[in-house]
Amino acid sequence: MATQLLLMADTHLPKRARDLPAQLWEEVERADVVVHAGDWVDVALLDELEARSRRLVGVFGNNDHGVLRERLPEVARVELEGVRLGVVHETGDKSGRERRCSAAYPDLDVLVFGHSHIPWDTSTDTGLRLLNPGSPTDRRRQPHCTYMTLTVDDGTLGAVVLHRLPTRAG
Repeated sequence: MATQLLLMADTHLPKRARDLPAQLWEEVERADVVVHAGDWVDVALLDELEARSRRLVGVFGNNDHGVLRERLPEVARVELEGVRLGVVHETGDKSGRERRCSAAYPDLDVLVFGHSHIPWDTSTDTGLRLLNPGSPTDRRRQPHCTYMTLTVDDGTLGAVVLHRLPTRAG
């Protein structure tokens, strides 16, 4: 049976929003594994995601301090259904990203990252899949707030889906 993953990053609660969108909380309830690629800002979200997720994999970002840095690693690595997945907040400038990440993470099949708030889905020459889910709360210069879902099953990465969240009024 395939494992369902939910990917998010750059939530910046409560600075960019008071809470995650309801649609995202519904995805949390459905997912087998929730992945957060940093910039939580408030430990309350970490506590709530730990309570509501079947399994949570997360890292701290550049805006995370104190307790968040004490409880979360800078880089996380897990194996899910034979897929070697890593999570980190920053990967540097988009120019040269594939080359840098292939060199830095030769032991991974998939690297989830954040920081830019810009959705990203590419594969490197070495086959490393790079995924940035964007941000569900702070779209910056993007047309939509976003997150990703995907499945892994028996060593295979299933379809990666970028979900757009409705634009909030105001």
